Amino acid sequence: MYFKYLALASLVILYCLMFIGGYLESSGQGLECPEWPLCPSGFLPSAQYLTEWIHRLIAAITGAMIIATAVASWKVAGSHKNLRITGTLAAVFVASQIVLGAIVINTQLKATIVAIHNGIGILLFAMTLLTALYAFKLPRSATIETSA
Repeated sequence: MYFKYLALASLVILYCLMFIGGYLESSGQGLECPEWPLCPSGFLPSAQYLTEWIHRLIAAITGAMIIATAVASWKVAGSHKNLRITGTLAAVFVASQIVLGAIVINTQLKATIVAIHNGIGILLFAMTLLTALYAFKLPRSATIETSA
């Protein structure tokens, strides 16, 4: 039962991440924090780096949640092939987004890399959405199997 809500929460936080990323890109703040993974002020940001730092923090949480959803998609009772495929692809795409995010910063927002980052983001959203939809089609009795 909790798997459904994990999948849904992953989708919602991913949408928030994409919204903030779009805001950063369109407002010209994409390089406010020119170092990766941390800003020049270290782990806790100064006001100058706050928006970019929030984007990176939400990205880390999103990545962890999507990977947890992917793992759970293999362990939930009654899970089917489509659920496992979309969950796994979402995990692959989220990992590639982390790498691409670093490359975007290190290449100073090179347009081609930003476009690839955005394109993979759309694929990530699609796989996360499908995973959530498949999760809600599972029977009510579906629980995550644990090995004892």
